[in-house]
Amino acid sequence: MAPAEQPQRMMPTVEPILQTSTDVIGQPLVYPGGTATVTAVIVHLEEGVSTGWHQHEVPFFAQVLEGELTVDYGTKGLRVYVAGDALLEAVNWPHNGSNTGSGPVRILAVYMGSDTAKNSVALPNR
Repeated sequence: MAPAEQPQRMMPTVEPILQTSTDVIGQPLVYPGGTATVTAVIVHLEEGVSTGWHQHEVPFFAQVLEGELTVDYGTKGLRVYVAGDALLEAVNWPHNGSNTGSGPVRILAVYMGSDTAKNSVALPNR
């Protein structure tokens, strides 16, 4: 085949979801010490269910796949996330997420942790 006759090749496209150096409450991104460990999970919250107060010791990327999630960051305020929203969750800051929508919530959660830090730590209710 002559060059003019070769079929056009499709190139992949890249759609940015999130690029940041701070978490949702403005703290700078800091990786924990130790051996790096990445954990990816899907979090499911049925209608009216909350996560309970907790905090993360490691950076944590999240993308809401379905539903509406309202997160209470205490003195840093409330934030509402809906399907398609992506965020770098607050590190070492107490918060509580609640399904405030009319159906289930599904969240892709990717923890960028280590063998010396916990992905999530439960806290007493406020």
